[in-house]
Amino acid sequence: MDKNYLKKLQQFQKTINIFFNHPELLERALTHPSYTAEHEGKNHNQRLEFLGDAILNSVVAEYLYHHYPNQPEGRLSKMRAAVVCEPTLARVAERLGLGIYLRLGRGEELSGGRTRPSNLADALEALAGAVFLDQGWKGARSFLHNLFEGEIKKTAQGIYPDYKTALQEIIQQQGNEQLTYVILSESGPDHAKHFTSGVIWRGHLLGKGSGGSKKESEQQAARAALEQMRNKTNRSEKY
Repeated sequence: MDKNYLKKLQQFQKTINIFFNHPELLERALTHPSYTAEHEGKNHNQRLEFLGDAILNSVVAEYLYHHYPNQPEGRLSKMRAAVVCEPTLARVAERLGLGIYLRLGRGEELSGGRTRPSNLADALEALAGAVFLDQGWKGARSFLHNLFEGEIKKTAQGIYPDYKTALQEIIQQQGNEQLTYVILSESGPDHAKHFTSGVIWRGHLLGKGSGGSKKESEQQAARAALEQMRNKTNRSEKY
């Protein structure tokens, strides 16, 4: 490992207050696939990302189950989805300054990869996987509780990530077209309306979502579109 990068990793460990028994796990968690394409013999972070996603979902689900005993299953699922989503993960990663420590290929570096939300979110999930492998469930659980407790509490208060802004930022990379949100259906009495919205781009329905207000249904439609985009990206990277 390069000495200068080793120093950076040592600084990062101080920042997150986790000191790895196997620092190569941390190095791998912060290594983007574009870097390995230019450097033979290096492992990228996608397998750790897969593991970290499962660990993070489990930790958040356990926290919600114990701290919100009066919430039904459907509400808990929505809260977990709001916490373990790209906008929230990217925001937490930014708070850690994680982008500074990413290993990127030249092209990814020049195109703003250090601040790209998807890179930050993926690296944070990979970091969760690395901490789990190095520190065990107890260490990962404690680390993730400290990172996400504030986000969980915001979600419980009804403060959700701005999925619409996150989606618009991605779309703007393709051009200047604007997204259009439409109400697909509404039901229920006036005091308890339920709306289903769709988000449309270039004549295609990117996602749809439901909620007790038009605003919430639009946010859920944007969230669905983001998840669909991410799933397509993950599938394309596998083949």
